[in-house]
Amino acid sequence: PRGTMKTLSALLLLGLAAAACSLPIALPSTAKNDEEVAEAYLKRFFNLTTPEGPIQRRRISPMTEKVREMQRFFGLKVTGTLDSDTMQMMNKPRCGVPDVAQYSTFQGNIKWPKTSLTYRIENYTPDMAVQDVDRALERALQVWAKVTPLRFTRIYSGTADIMISFGAGVHGDYYPFDGPDGTLAHAFAPSEGIGGDAHFDEDETFTSGSMGYNLFLVAAHEFGHSLGLSHSTDPGALMFPVYSYVDPDTFSLPQDDIKGIQFLYGPNPDVDGGNPDPNPGPTTPNACDPRLSLDAATTLRGEKILFKGSFFWRSFSQSSQVEQHRIKYFWPELPDNIDAAYESLESDRVYLFKGNQVWALFGYDIVQGYPKSITTLGLPRSVTKIDAAVYDEQSRKALFFTGNQIYSYDEATRKVDQGFPKSIKDVFPGIGNKVDAALQDRGFTYLFNGQYMMEYSYTRRALRVLYTNYFLGC
Repeated sequence: PRGTMKTLSALLLLGLAAAACSLPIALPSTAKNDEEVAEAYLKRFFNLTTPEGPIQRRRISPMTEKVREMQRFFGLKVTGTLDSDTMQMMNKPRCGVPDVAQYSTFQGNIKWPKTSLTYRIENYTPDMAVQDVDRALERALQVWAKVTPLRFTRIYSGTADIMISFGAGVHGDYYPFDGPDGTLAHAFAPSEGIGGDAHFDEDETFTSGSMGYNLFLVAAHEFGHSLGLSHSTDPGALMFPVYSYVDPDTFSLPQDDIKGIQFLYGPNPDVDGGNPDPNPGPTTPNACDPRLSLDAATTLRGEKILFKGSFFWRSFSQSSQVEQHRIKYFWPELPDNIDAAYESLESDRVYLFKGNQVWALFGYDIVQGYPKSITTLGLPRSVTKIDAAVYDEQSRKALFFTGNQIYSYDEATRKVDQGFPKSIKDVFPGIGNKVDAALQDRGFTYLFNGQYMMEYSYTRRALRVLYTNYFLGC
């Protein structure tokens, strides 16, 4: 219920597909198999329609076409089939309006015709203290004010440009919420009436931390829609459809979102006369940047996983396609900036290292009981960080690179082999005194150093120098 004179006229302008953004979305409980789940998802988010009249003979069905469109949007391997990766993505928490550009605005570049906007908090969630809600929402708006001429003033009565409310179920806008673990929130693009408003589902749990859903992060995304942004295909963007927790204390608006909002409103004139920020927001790593360096690399049951900052790429031997994802999307418990990783063929586990800790994966699941200290591996206490690691199929030993030294590690005895550590340049000549990442593929060993990697034969003879992004489809 609304205590203002605002109308629902904006719905006619925005349409059902692009009017409201929701985080995350629950699929109908009646969906009993992958086909039904996928059909419901594609109808809601990718405008899948059921053909009317006589069905014409076609090489590719509308369903297959939409599956491919969805896979391209999320950077998945384009198969046109409901494979496990596709179904997993369809079931992730997400926002409700798809789009197909890097940054994207609503059709027609809908934006506010002014830069001084008002907002009003109509009611509060009991999940958080009033002052914490106020702080989260104000800070979420300032995310956008910091990089634009937009200025936000709070009012306490009457009709604001952005009306903010918490409600459950039917709450007055023809877009009812659906209870716990379903739609988290939705917002409307700029216009008269309901345009710009943001509604949050009271049946969800909002917090100031990492549990439940962080109100600041959800609101910052929704306010992007309130100001005219649609979705981005950049997995590092705030306006990417899938919700992911990042630490609010270290949050910085990504460069993709800055480009999008400044396309609509221009830069902040109060910051160095509107000149570009000398410290721009984070940029999602570009796989084809010739200067790319890696943090870690490993195989995982036939895939190659390459880590950089908050992201990783999945590379498939049978395909030139590469997927890019945030680490937190797959493993919320893992840290960013992984130091090293390797796949053990002895235990069928992938080990991930950060500082003096190690995590283990079985498939894509974190093994219970991790993280552990790397001292549990039996390495000397002088080893406090591992720079790179690889499982050597020839010797059936794990090789750990730390500083300018290399250790050969026997997983069965949990001991370092006699005669180690050795100098890296003595074991793998040509790579230098430091290794950033390492992996083996088809009998070859690849060691990464900066923007280059060295390919070695099984006898550890250097064969050729390649760019680091050799496996990334560039």
